[in-house]
Amino acid sequence: MLPSYEPRIGLLAIRVSSDKQGLDGDSPEAQREQGESYAKAHNIVIIDTIILMESASHEFQPMQKVIDACKDKGKGIQVVLIKSIDRFTRGGGDYYSPLKKQLTTMGIALEDMYGVIGKSQINTLEHVGFKYYWSEFNPTQKSEYLEAERAKDEMRDIMSRMIGAEIRYTQLGYWMRQPLYGFRSKSVDTRNGKRLILKPRKDEAIYIEKLFEMRASHMYTNKQIADELNSMGFKTRTTLVRDKYDRTKVRRTLGGKKMTAKMIDRYASKLTYCGIICEKWTYDKPVKAQFDGIVSVDLFNEANRGRIHVEVSSTNEITIKTKEVPDHLKFKKEYNPEYPYKQVVGCSTCGQQLLGSASKGKMGTYYPAYHCSNHGHYFRVNKPQFDETIESFIRTITIKPEYIDSVIYAIAQLWRDRQADQFEANQRRLEHRESLEGQIRSTVDRMRVLSSESALKFLEEDIVSVEKELAQLDIEIAKQPDLDAEFEVVLMYAKYIMEHLSEMLLGLSNPLKRATYFGAIFNKKPTYAEIDYRTQLKSSPPEVSELFKLKSAFLSTYGDPAENRTPIARMRTWRPNR
Repeated sequence: MLPSYEPRIGLLAIRVSSDKQGLDGDSPEAQREQGESYAKAHNIVIIDTIILMESASHEFQPMQKVIDACKDKGKGIQVVLIKSIDRFTRGGGDYYSPLKKQLTTMGIALEDMYGVIGKSQINTLEHVGFKYYWSEFNPTQKSEYLEAERAKDEMRDIMSRMIGAEIRYTQLGYWMRQPLYGFRSKSVDTRNGKRLILKPRKDEAIYIEKLFEMRASHMYTNKQIADELNSMGFKTRTTLVRDKYDRTKVRRTLGGKKMTAKMIDRYASKLTYCGIICEKWTYDKPVKAQFDGIVSVDLFNEANRGRIHVEVSSTNEITIKTKEVPDHLKFKKEYNPEYPYKQVVGCSTCGQQLLGSASKGKMGTYYPAYHCSNHGHYFRVNKPQFDETIESFIRTITIKPEYIDSVIYAIAQLWRDRQADQFEANQRRLEHRESLEGQIRSTVDRMRVLSSESALKFLEEDIVSVEKELAQLDIEIAKQPDLDAEFEVVLMYAKYIMEHLSEMLLGLSNPLKRATYFGAIFNKKPTYAEIDYRTQLKSSPPEVSELFKLKSAFLSTYGDPAENRTPIARMRTWRPNR
């Protein structure tokens, strides 16, 4: 093709999505050389070159940067030159068309070195001297769209082959990701070709070995281990974040941080350190790695203190056992049943949440207590005394007599609502039952006029299925409780609870429930000093809810803290568990 008479001003767009492409002959240098040769042969003057180092398969298209650069009218760009459509986008025709349209709107041509992109526009109304957006089109537009789709499919095939291979080799025990801290990657010859394994990296592995040794001794806390590693010079691995468009520029450095107590458990639980791979690509099943770990399996097990235990059989079959942490330890801060009132009773000095623990005496006896040391003060009450104070206070609590009838009325109303809901549900069940019976009758009528054995077989199966559903429905109807018969019993039980509130609270066997119900008595969290009426208080008595009052044993000292409050509504928000 002969060059045109007038030279065109061009911008060369180069895109490389990975280092691998650069090694495969699609490097920025190779594309630049090809582009300059093409431009010289086609009378294009390249005044700017933009290099993009990222994938074009995602929603954000890197070529948008090129298009934005063309908006500078001072440059006078007439043509954007690319090697091929797959360098322009890998997102398919739906991404290609809008990107090219932006250039077309600005009067800028898009040209590829392979000649797929057409250069001529046809106007179907040219013979009458008019032009509309719909009358102009490029005859090769379909070919361009198909080429963009082919690039997308090619990208999908490449990714499928690459990721599929990585998954297969991971399941065989090779390492297909970035090496963990303490390891370096090494390429070795195997019967499966060149594959990656991990080898200890001496300058990092010493910290991993030390971590596991200290954990296995059971003599150090995570904080003490972290402090020791930091004193040895531990720093997390650093990573350079390079500019997307100029890989020679370093934007920032990540990593280089010290070890923390929270990081200790994360490092200690990584199975790779004992030569085992267990991840998503292995379906979370352990696989013996094709390389040795930094620590032995025995040391790994000891360091993880039984929470993770690895067993390797003589045939290299691996079993991972995890020890379930007891609930009272898992949620110890909030829900330890040994100290249930931490959440509902505050410190006498600062009002903040109490702690609960047992201290060891000189004779080896443990003394449980609630305590607080926030803001430089010290508060401590032994647990037996604390529990006795709570019990004494509970015995002073009762529901105000004027609210008992209101609460009974609210319960009755809610029970009537429940009866109405049950009646509607039963009506729907009965209607559905009638529909199923009608379906059976209709099927039987159809069977009388059929002679095909196969058709009769299908209809018989339908009848069996409907009859099963009908039987299940009858069971549901039969299981419905008789709410009318239970109504009087519920009201009597509710009245008894309200009249014997303290006895019911103290009779609860679950300490967490007892503490929760106790906390519901107050408008705000009381302090220990407020509920201990046997001592001289400097603060006011606890603020109990509108529904309750304190008996004379408490009121004789402090008076009724709630006597001037506004009466509440009829407790219509109270709903029993159904």
